[in-house]
Amino acid sequence: MSKVLKTALPSGFASRMVQWQQTHGRHGLPWQGTRDPYRVWLSEIMLQQTQVSTVLDYYPRFLQHFPTVQALAQASQDAVLGLWSGLGYYSRARNLHRCAQDVVARFAGVFPSDPHDLQSLPGIGRSTAAAIAAFCFGQRAAILDGNVKRVLTRVLAYDADLSVGANERALWDVAEQLLPRRDLLHSMPRYTQALMDLGATVCLPRRTDCLLCPVHDLCAGREQGDPLKFPVKTRKIKRSSESWWLLQITNPQGQVWLERRPEHGIWASLYSLPMLSRPEDVAPLIPADQARVDAPAFVHVLTHKDLHLHAVRVEWTRRESPSAGSHGSWMSHSQWQSLGLPAPIRALLEKA
Repeated sequence: MSKVLKTALPSGFASRMVQWQQTHGRHGLPWQGTRDPYRVWLSEIMLQQTQVSTVLDYYPRFLQHFPTVQALAQASQDAVLGLWSGLGYYSRARNLHRCAQDVVARFAGVFPSDPHDLQSLPGIGRSTAAAIAAFCFGQRAAILDGNVKRVLTRVLAYDADLSVGANERALWDVAEQLLPRRDLLHSMPRYTQALMDLGATVCLPRRTDCLLCPVHDLCAGREQGDPLKFPVKTRKIKRSSESWWLLQITNPQGQVWLERRPEHGIWASLYSLPMLSRPEDVAPLIPADQARVDAPAFVHVLTHKDLHLHAVRVEWTRRESPSAGSHGSWMSHSQWQSLGLPAPIRALLEKA
């Protein structure tokens, strides 16, 4: 047991959680009730830092296009990013594609059941590997995403700073000790789902419905009178900001000039309007005989960064292509609709 844990492990915690999930947990989500690792994995990746309500729109559409891991592995990256467009955190989509290819190449198209093997795949961390192993194979593996950290630190009154790696590892150790020990094929999926459901519906970041909680009488945080003070994480990631000038160049046929972003950096591998980091670089790319309109700037908020975006609209009437993007091309509405586009770029094009 962790030396920093000040309370004993609550007796009967796992069994109560399993029983509660069976009667009061969520059961209608489209990725529930399956032991198909492909579907569970897809939902877990989509749900990382994304609301369930948003994923509900993307999940069935993705499965319709790529019903199996083999189909996903064979798809082009453009097709994958196009379907992912709007979900954000596009590194997830790139890792998703690489992971599918690895499953096919290394494991003959069958997801491994061992959490350590799962962690060796692109984009699958310890918690995601545990979720797949628990839901699909009844493996005794602990998840520890944001919701679960909140539930466990409150139940245990665990006040160690989770921004310190050793303290988070200690919480992992405790999470593993709390896992069910019997009837794992049944209990592990239920228990894992129960932790997710409790954190999503009852034990919320700024509010707790303790009377609805199946372990409220076991909760040391509630006994201390202030469960909302858990979890403790003092290190804050500093926000930054960047300014970008976007060249929204259209021709008389209604096509827009788009280019693929580099493999690294902001909006990696997505298609975008040509982007410039300095306003003085804009004018040399727009001949004097081409009409130009500077639209009002707007802010697009990322997790840890604010993007100040300045759209420059240009009506291109010359026969030669713009020189703004060396790898660009003209795209019609039907063409760019299916591409992987950053959300603010897609919004600009939809308004045009």
